[in-house]
Amino acid sequence: MTEATLTSKGQITIPKAVRDALGLSTGDRIEFVGTDKGFVMAPVKRDLAALCGMFKGRRANPATLDEMKAAIAEMGNPVRRKP
Repeated sequence: MTEATLTSKGQITIPKAVRDALGLSTGDRIEFVGTDKGFVMAPVKRDLAALCGMFKGRRANPATLDEMKAAIAEMGNPVRRKP
């Protein structure tokens, strides 16, 4: 049996053998499914149709380069570049 330790922040590191068996990599999401004997961990798989409407309500037309430059100029540029 493979074990992991829970940190004080409620985090665990999934052992490499488990990550490999589930085909997990950095950034993958994991779902915990309750059963009558406990919980089962499974990778979250989304099909392309699940992404439909994800950006609903966002700007219909992307900002032009001039609009982006104007917005940046209004905010100022707090980042200083090294010479």
